[in-house]
Amino acid sequence: MLSTLLADFRIIFERDPAARNWLEVLFCYPGLQALLFHRVSHALFKSGLPFFPRFLSHIARFLTGIEIHPGAQIGHGVFIDHGMGVVIGETAIIGDYCLIYQGVTLGGTGKESGKRHPTLGENVVVGGGAKVLGNIEIGNNVRIGAGSVVLRNVPSDCTVVGIPGRIVYRSGAKVSPLEHGRLPDSEATVIRALVDRIEALEEQLQEIDEKSSSDRVTVNVVTPSGEVDRTQSCRIANKEIQQYLDGSGI
Repeated sequence: MLSTLLADFRIIFERDPAARNWLEVLFCYPGLQALLFHRVSHALFKSGLPFFPRFLSHIARFLTGIEIHPGAQIGHGVFIDHGMGVVIGETAIIGDYCLIYQGVTLGGTGKESGKRHPTLGENVVVGGGAKVLGNIEIGNNVRIGAGSVVLRNVPSDCTVVGIPGRIVYRSGAKVSPLEHGRLPDSEATVIRALVDRIEALEEQLQEIDEKSSSDRVTVNVVTPSGEVDRTQSCRIANKEIQQYLDGSGI
């Protein structure tokens, strides 16, 4: 257990640039404190001792804001950064050197018995607010984007984002676990593709209209005089689409 505790301690200096000295890390990092409590409560849980393991985890939850069931299996070198609101269920398994941010839930999806919580491989990064639910397996080196909801198995070396979580990146160049800004925006990519397709179809329709002199169907804007301003309608629609793709409001 001592080697595991040392690994939990050292990984903080490797992954958190705000960690400056051992005293600060020991007394001011709730993620480390929660893991210290869990190592003890888990040992008591495996010994079959009733009540006290769960009571110890409840004390840890009160002090740190992190709820870890004593039955959960957590590897060494795991870093729970900030950690407020993290919930880890009874049958969850977390591999070595995983990085978990605040608000993460590793939970179940019902009242089924047996293995009902997720299994995380090694070097998995779970972004803030992400929910990984059910008896599913997350492979090694997986990155789960903030706010994602993962309900299915994820193979190794993938990036998952969205609700429900979708794989948007497979094996390739390694990315630092702290570079969350490089996670792709899958929804914007799909919408961009649809917009490009619509523009291509509009060009084809325009060519047909020029040849046949038939009316075109557009989104109409009615002027105060009651007339339809088709040019203004297209301008407004294009502006709203472009604002979304550019991340308007962020």
